[in-house]
Amino acid sequence: MAKDLGPRLVIPIDLRKKPWEQTFPLHNRWHPEIPPVARVTTGELFRMEMVDFSGGRITREFTIDDITHSEPSIVHYLSGPISVVDSDGVPAKPGDLLSVEICNLGPLPGDEWGFTATFDRENGGGFLTDHFPSATKAIWYFEGIYAYSPHIPGVRFPGLTHPGVIGTAPSKELLDIWNKRERELVENGLETLKLCEVLHSRPLANLPLTKGCALGKIKEGSPEWERIANEAARTIPGRENGGNCDIKNLSRGSKVYLPVFVEGANLSAGDMHFSQGDGEIAFCGAIEMSGFLELKCEIIRGGMKEYLSPMGPTPLHVNPIFEIGPVEPRFSEWLVFEGISVDESGRQHFLDASVAYKRAVLNAIDYLSKFGYSKEQAYILLSCCPCEGRISGIVDSPNACATLAIPTAIFDQDIRPKNKIPVGPRVVRTPDVLKCPYEGNLPITKNLSSTM
Repeated sequence: MAKDLGPRLVIPIDLRKKPWEQTFPLHNRWHPEIPPVARVTTGELFRMEMVDFSGGRITREFTIDDITHSEPSIVHYLSGPISVVDSDGVPAKPGDLLSVEICNLGPLPGDEWGFTATFDRENGGGFLTDHFPSATKAIWYFEGIYAYSPHIPGVRFPGLTHPGVIGTAPSKELLDIWNKRERELVENGLETLKLCEVLHSRPLANLPLTKGCALGKIKEGSPEWERIANEAARTIPGRENGGNCDIKNLSRGSKVYLPVFVEGANLSAGDMHFSQGDGEIAFCGAIEMSGFLELKCEIIRGGMKEYLSPMGPTPLHVNPIFEIGPVEPRFSEWLVFEGISVDESGRQHFLDASVAYKRAVLNAIDYLSKFGYSKEQAYILLSCCPCEGRISGIVDSPNACATLAIPTAIFDQDIRPKNKIPVGPRVVRTPDVLKCPYEGNLPITKNLSSTM
């Protein structure tokens, strides 16, 4: 008998419908009781489709209103969960490893566009929210593997497409661990973690919230929905189950080994990115899009204990492993910016890689502004182009050293330092990215010694 060719579509998406109106309603929380919407067998090739992380709330229109008034409780609409069983019909069990191979992926046909944005300072901000407090947005269009934007002219690059979120469902025990430690951070973090003063991250964590909660097939307003919504973890950070790790190398041909905490594993994915820079610094900072994944799963029985060493007080404190795929953009020339763990006020921090990376990014933004870009254009660009971040030094007291490498080929002008004023095409400052004024009252950082 001839073998059926091509993947089996297990989760279709209709972009004309809302996330809760889909054939298999989407979810935007992690909880062990969110029921699976499909089942796959190990070894079979299957396809799942996904909306963009906002569920279509952020549009391709040249307007900033959808970002400025975005609802922060609604993020990462995920397709799934998918239950995984072996060839004998036996589901994945807690303690197993789920091997997930990304065989193919891309934007949904007919929806070949994306966006990059920064949220308003009062609405979550981003890595540099104290320098860039306003909401901004750029639209990107896709030409095969390439992306370009009318809001950031003079730039075109190939994307390394990947899912920002892919993970398994937590057990109740693991969910309780998440909620306890994140609640303690919210309650005590500002007083105990001085780094918060420097990065201006707010909120420090996103605790369970019924507002904007979507739980797949569980009917909103039912007693079951109310209970689970008050327990379910937000999808914003990456955790032991994988989740929102935003690893740009999880692309075509890669393989991720996810720990299994519940029967069937309950695999979910979403937050598709056409391209992203290391760190996704703008927070809404990849080129966000709708898309599809074609996957193949295997179950490694007992693989958690065999391959994952707990880095915490329980056997649940583990993290996934992944293999990089063979397909990625190739660049031969890079301009690399260095940062050390001294903040903008001149204060010394001890081997702090976050402060060092912030300095590297600020240095790169300030440098690119010499070539005709606005600071907002550079900030968005460094969040979504295929730049590479590194912790280059973490042992030489007191300064951690971080670097940000930008491929020079993405620009239509030579951006390297020279003995004379740069020549060649200079970016026209208008059109700029879409942006609105900042009307909040939170602290803003001014770097008086630069052109910031």
